[in-house]
Amino acid sequence: MASLAGLWMLYQVQPLPMSDIAVYRAEGQAASVGGDLYGFTVTKWALPATYPPFAAVLFIPATWLSLGTLKIIAVLVNAVLLALLVHLSCKAAGLGKADRAAPVILAATALGLWLEPVFQTFVFGQVNLALTCLVLWDLSRPDGARLKGFATGIAAGIKLTPALFAVYLLVTGRVKAAFTVLGGFLASALLGWLVLPAASIEFWTRRMFETGRVGKAWLVDNQSLQGLIARVLHDPEPGLLWAVPALLTAAAGLYTARRVYLRRGLDSWGVLCTAVTALLVSPISWSHHWVWCVPLLVALAARTRRHAWRRALLTAVTLAFTARTMWLIPHTGDLDLYFSWWQQPFAAPYPVLGLALLVTVFWWTRQLPGVSGAPGGRLPAPRAEQQLSSGSRAG
Repeated sequence: MASLAGLWMLYQVQPLPMSDIAVYRAEGQAASVGGDLYGFTVTKWALPATYPPFAAVLFIPATWLSLGTLKIIAVLVNAVLLALLVHLSCKAAGLGKADRAAPVILAATALGLWLEPVFQTFVFGQVNLALTCLVLWDLSRPDGARLKGFATGIAAGIKLTPALFAVYLLVTGRVKAAFTVLGGFLASALLGWLVLPAASIEFWTRRMFETGRVGKAWLVDNQSLQGLIARVLHDPEPGLLWAVPALLTAAAGLYTARRVYLRRGLDSWGVLCTAVTALLVSPISWSHHWVWCVPLLVALAARTRRHAWRRALLTAVTLAFTARTMWLIPHTGDLDLYFSWWQQPFAAPYPVLGLALLVTVFWWTRQLPGVSGAPGGRLPAPRAEQQLSSGSRAG
């Protein structure tokens, strides 16, 4: 409550724009009356619809309420989703019931509100927390669970980037779950086509390739690999100079995710590596897309109890997601394209941190071969997490 009260006080000084709520409502309006889904713009920033038609269908209920009411509901729902994400993150990290008791969850939620990606999600009224909860809940279920992967496919039907989790499941040998992700995605696309056939054809044949429609890649807001490269090269369209590193990063990130799953038996870290990889290689990853920092910080916190250097690492990563360095350097107009060399790390803290995470996890798994006695030479994930959390294995 104290954090929400602080947010309310901040709103009295500087009202939250929550501009994306207006876009979602306009998408729902277009879907409900059969309007031109990709032909309108709303708010003073002239924001267009960028999600697949399926998302617009889900936004139809938003038209039943006023914009002011929607903003209030969005804040309350996102607060609940943040608490749910903390709970799911604790469960995925293998923490015991005492570590995820209600007072602990509430305290972590109150603090988590002020992480920059989470706070920006509240500022814009975004759906990031809902999608992250959906994917983390789905992929944290045991292998063989009924329709595991379907919810992740639905999330990919709203925003395309979660589709990379299907590749992660495939490369880790869970073929059925990977195809279930595909099934969920196709189901969402089919529903969108049944309700909005013309808009579906327009999106899947044209609009999905117009990355500039989402926004300028070189803006400091864009915390993807393309944003970093565009600013470093002072080039608004880096082309192959971005595409090639992005492909290499995707391959390396998925390989690292597969390796930590097979060698350490830690599916939670495999999911985290895949999420970070998706954020890195996506053409646009606004800073609020990095709400995966919540399960990342929980996963780090679960492993810091006996090691001072790990506590220092947790502190450093927490600071990286709260410092807001990208907003502190001057970036009005097109200044984003003219940062000096020393400003570049401050302008791209999340892609730098994401790349460092993948390198660290790769190094962490470098000397540990697969454990015999399990399929694929790996230790089953639940057992591995129990052993690692109790300190019974070095690393």
